[in-house]
Amino acid sequence: MRSVRILTTGGTLDKVHDWRAENITFAGAGKSQVPEVLEHGRCYHPEVEQLFQIDSLDMTETYRNLLLERVKAAAEEGIVITHGTSTMAETARFLDGKAEGKTIVLTGAMRPHSLFISDAAFNLGGAVIAAQTLPAGVYGVMNGLVFAASELKKNEKLGRFDV
Repeated sequence: MRSVRILTTGGTLDKVHDWRAENITFAGAGKSQVPEVLEHGRCYHPEVEQLFQIDSLDMTETYRNLLLERVKAAAEEGIVITHGTSTMAETARFLDGKAEGKTIVLTGAMRPHSLFISDAAFNLGGAVIAAQTLPAGVYGVMNGLVFAASELKKNEKLGRFDV
């Protein structure tokens, strides 16, 4: 089995409901929801490294370069990146071809894990399996589908990723 490292960057998956402000925001102290998702799924083998917690609309070239540095530095060949869905495709294309020998899988959620009606666990589980089994390259895993980086796109109208 290929070892897997999960790099968290934020996005909807990591957001929680703030009842005071009546909005969705990141949990206090920048705590990622990913360890809880893995625990619920009894999935204890991936290493989890929290890089930052940002909305993907705030993902800049500086953040993408930092992400690439961490991907290259990781001892693991399988990398899962949790990412907001709005700019996931752009980050996938940015990483494509830049980390030889690594299987990089981006995933996220359309609804926060904390709301318990989320696609977060389903997508994260698919991404962990994909990172262990797909050949080297950059992919997106969303809604039960695997996309090559060049084919990853969000259908805003339908609220899902489509071919």
